[in-house]
Amino acid sequence: MHARKSVLAYLEEGARSYPQRCAVVDAEGECSYAELRTRSRQAGSAFANRGVRRRAVVVYMEKSIDALSAMLGALYAGGFYVPVDPRAPVQRLSRICDALGDPLVVADANLVSRAQQAAGESRTVSFEELRDAEANDHALSQARRGVTDADAAYVLFTSGSTGVPKGVAVSHRSVVDFIDSFVELFGIGSDDRIGNQAPFDFDVSVKDIYGSLAAGATLVVIPRALFSQPAALAAFLNAQRVTVMTWAVAALCLMTGLHALDGEGLPHVRKVLFSGEVMPHEHLKAWMERLPRALFANLYGPTEVTCNCTYHVIDRSRDYAEGIPLGSSFPNREVLLVGDDGREVTQPGGVGEIYVRGTSLALGYVGDEGATAAAFVQNPLHARYPDRAYKTGDLGRLNDAGELFYCGRTDNQVKYLGHRIALEEIDRALEEQQGVSRCRCAYDDARKRIVAFYEGTALPASLLEGARASLPPQMIPTKLVQVESMPLTKNGKVDRRALLEDLARSRGKKRRLAV
Repeated sequence: MHARKSVLAYLEEGARSYPQRCAVVDAEGECSYAELRTRSRQAGSAFANRGVRRRAVVVYMEKSIDALSAMLGALYAGGFYVPVDPRAPVQRLSRICDALGDPLVVADANLVSRAQQAAGESRTVSFEELRDAEANDHALSQARRGVTDADAAYVLFTSGSTGVPKGVAVSHRSVVDFIDSFVELFGIGSDDRIGNQAPFDFDVSVKDIYGSLAAGATLVVIPRALFSQPAALAAFLNAQRVTVMTWAVAALCLMTGLHALDGEGLPHVRKVLFSGEVMPHEHLKAWMERLPRALFANLYGPTEVTCNCTYHVIDRSRDYAEGIPLGSSFPNREVLLVGDDGREVTQPGGVGEIYVRGTSLALGYVGDEGATAAAFVQNPLHARYPDRAYKTGDLGRLNDAGELFYCGRTDNQVKYLGHRIALEEIDRALEEQQGVSRCRCAYDDARKRIVAFYEGTALPASLLEGARASLPPQMIPTKLVQVESMPLTKNGKVDRRALLEDLARSRGKKRRLAV
């Protein structure tokens, strides 16, 4: 086990070994490892004076050097940080604060009034008030007394299936366990420049932040506005000489879908690590053609397992006709496939739910013992001693070679025409059709039908004909809808519910016009 007991060890080691090396670049400038340490300790001293030891510090800020300093400052003060999207409505921020109990909210100056509505004036502070605080070594030492690697480093709030935010608490130990393996496996080094796509409240960013600090690399914080300007985004990546992209699938699809790589390409990029959704074959092919020497890897794992639990490095000589496998487990964690009978699935073609065990598991859900107990369970394969496993809710399938493939959600299955159907299986079949770059199906419960939404040039009639050739009758979509682009959730995944809502609105508009 590595001697590090805190993620702060990465920053401390960097500031000691290469103090003048660039640690972070954002829209306002850059700072060295030594400067980032100083800024973080200044913020930490201000937090310590406000008594955040073992408390949450909600970071309601645009991603930036300042936001990162606030996050690390919370750790220096013996607390944990909770990044919240600055575009999150006041109601969501209020619910998050309620779930955390008694947090301190630090906000960008222009967001202070909104933060005060959610958390109250006494529990809200502008980061500008903390920026020039004097670092107090004694106060920081006292604040961190008794903190261990089992303490929470951060809490990330997911949307929650009921619409109520659900806070996933992750320990220092879990982050260190994952990041050390991640950096070593993918050979991330001090000469790398990691292009941060994900918001800080999305766990993909954990790989960017701590991967760069662990490797002594540079974190390049990409301005959010550039993701609506793909050509400018490509130019920015080139200007910043970004070498590593650990991005959500939807963000990569945005660039290829809008032909952002058609110009000079991305000659500096050496590694593209994608996660969050199944990567459509046509988009992966486009990326690989434009970056012929880059390494591509499929990463899988929910927030509750600390970033990822499996990885598969893309083999350029393989056709991936049956999709991209989830791949091998990261060191020190085990991925299990468990059938409805509670036994391990080992036979080719077998389908089961994916469970994960190991040090990397999250601590649980903040203030929700019921949800924690339901998801973090005894290893179903034995009862000899306590052995905690996370029940992902994801379905996996073994192929003839024993490789594990993602094949949908237990809660994204639909009962249709008497059959249990995983919508992702239909997605993949339609994406194999010519003229389809991406497909996402949704179940229209009101009309009891499967609707396929797709991007591309294919005509619905030819697409339906192709679907009949590859899918059983009960899996043929009732309706096919061509869309220019897919709506996304805040975490960068396709929002299937929004697709149905857009369809309903357009149907209502047509009715009104007909009248």
